[in-house]
Parts: sequence; structure tokens; C-alpha cells
Amino acid sequence: MSTKNAIYADGRKLHWPTILLGLAVAVVFLVAIFSFQLRSTDYAVVSTFGKVELVKTPGLHFRLPFPFQKVHFFDKRQRSFEGIVGKMEETYTADKKNIIIGIYVKYRVIDPIRLFNSERTVERAEGKLNSLMRSGKDEIVGKYKFSQFVNTNPKEMKLGRIEDDIKTLLATVAEDKFGIEILSVGIKSVELPKKVSEDVIKRMKAERKTAAEVYLSEGKKAAANIRTAADTKKKEMLAIAAARAKSIRAEGDAEAATYYSVFKKEPGLAIFLRKLDALKNIVRTRTILVLDTDTAPFDLLKPNSEKLKR
Repeated sequence: MSTKNAIYADGRKLHWPTILLGLAVAVVFLVAIFSFQLRSTDYAVVSTFGKVELVKTPGLHFRLPFPFQKVHFFDKRQRSFEGIVGKMEETYTADKKNIIIGIYVKYRVIDPIRLFNSERTVERAEGKLNSLMRSGKDEIVGKYKFSQFVNTNPKEMKLGRIEDDIKTLLATVAEDKFGIEILSVGIKSVELPKKVSEDVIKRMKAERKTAAEVYLSEGKKAAANIRTAADTKKKEMLAIAAARAKSIRAEGDAEAATYYSVFKKEPGLAIFLRKLDALKNIVRTRTILVLDTDTAPFDLLKPNSEKLKR
């Protein structure tokens, strides 16, 4: 008899591999029917004839097969929801200006039993959340002026405060009714109807033109002040320089006067030195001259010119 097969009393062979495979499939099938796997990112709500139980611990959990028990899964991670309708509808500001504003919310499920009891699924809860977003957006936008949405001056815009106000309005209702925590509200887009856009552009152009004229006027005034200050400084510096030049000239004249007294005693020496200075100024480099040596100061080039007549 083979080690892999057994024999029935009537002589038929019994295939153990086939039997073991069948048993394994049956076990897997029973486990699938009587258990469920919970991921770490999910909640599980187990409903048993109308009674619900929350399961938070990840792993394999026992359950009765349908219709005795049914398992509903809810993702516990953050979700972003932009809304379904009303995103491109006009809304009036506090000063009765038309504006088209789109918002989104970030939320997470914190009470899956409340969500299950009220709406059964996340998709249905988002439908109700969409209505809350629409009404909340209209209510909060109606409390702010148009200039707080669209402005060339960032300090005048209040988009951050508007987002916080919408979040505050939605948070309590969403948690009480659907077990949803509103983490934040953001403004995705701010648009203007075509007619309003044209009016806004015209007004912005006029404002920028006025501002440009103010800047040009201030620039011209500043330039005039700079030129005046520069001219005044120039006159002061020229006056100081002229005074200094007079002082230096006077000192030079006084010092020269001492030499004049010496030259009076030796006029020949004075004439000789003046001729040397003149000759140095005329002949500064290698130069060939054809001149009359009887003409001063070239008479110094004659022999014995160093002898001075007293």
C-alpha cells in the first residue's frame, strides 16, 4: 500500500492531499465568514439586529455571518471635501456686492457610531455637510465687506478670519449630528461676476493712477530738495576752498617776500635762476634746438655764462 494513499474496505484509494486541500479551503472559507480584518486606519461598526458596537483595535475579529451581523468600516484619517453644489453661486457681501467664493473643509470621523446611526455612510454625511457649508458660507460672507475679500492692500483683507468664522459655525453642528470633527476650513477661490470684475478693474486702475501721481509728486519734491541741498553744499565748499586758496596765496606771497629781499641784494643770481626755471620748462625731454644764444634764457648755453655780472 502507498504511503500517500489509504484504501477503503471496498478497495477504493483514499487521496489524502486532496482531502487536506479541501479542509484548508473550508477553514479559509469559515474564517472569512466568521471574522473580519480591521486596519489601523479604520474604525469598524458591527451591527447585530439593530444594536451597534464599535471596534477600534486593529487585527482579526470574530463576527457572525450575514444577516446576523454586518460590519461597516469608517476611515479615521483626515479627509478633504470641497462640496458638491453651490461652489460657483453668487453670494452677497455686507455692502451688497456680488462675489463667487469656493470653500473646502478638512475633517475626520471621531464618532463612527453617531455617524452610522444618523447617515449610515460617509458619502451621505458629506451630502449633509455640503448643505451646511453652503449655508455657513452665505451667512459668514454676508457679514464682511467686499474690500475684505478683494483689495490691493493685504492688511485690509480678512480671508483668514472668514475661514475661522465658517469653521466655528460648522464645527458644532457637524460633530453633534454626524460625529465629524471639522479640522479647518479654507477658501479655495474668490471670483467676481463679469460686470463686477469690470467695475473693480476700473476702480483699481483709478486708485493706482492716483497713487502713482502721489508718488511722482513726492519724487519730484524729494529731487528738488536734493538738488537744493547739493547746490547749497557746493557753494559752501567753493567758499571754503576760495578762502583756503587766499590764505595759501597770502602765505606764499609772504614767504616769497623773504626771497625778494635776497634777490635785491644779488640781482644777477635772481636773473640766472629765473632763466634756469624757464629753460627747464621749455626743454623737459631730449630736444634738439637751433636758437640764437643771445636770446634769454638760451644765453645760458654760451660758454662762461655762469659768470654773473655784479
